Amino acid sequence: MRFLINILVSGLAIFIAAWILPSNAVTVENFWWALLAGFIIGFVNATLGTILRVFTLPLNLLTLGLVSFIITILMVMLTSAMMGDKFHVNGFWWATLFAVIVAVVEVILSSIFGTNKRS
Repeated sequence: MRFLINILVSGLAIFIAAWILPSNAVTVENFWWALLAGFIIGFVNATLGTILRVFTLPLNLLTLGLVSFIITILMVMLTSAMMGDKFHVNGFWWATLFAVIVAVVEVILSSIFGTNKRS
């Protein structure tokens, strides 16, 4: 059940971030496509992102986690390329701002829905 709530929170965070940013920066067709984008971002971050983080671990330690954040941005851009017009992020800097907004909104929504607690 917690997995489904986390997917809903991610989709809602993506939908809110796309609503906050200008339409020429990030577009999401509707909430269902935002849910799918959240699932895909989570999946590629858990698979490809983890592999990249393992290979860049020394550099990640030197930059105090900045490389990990850049990998997350690249996973957002990969998801954008995979989903076409249904979810689109227009460039690296918009993806950076999008990732920051999604992270902040997810923290807020997780505290509201109580998904940040382990049981």
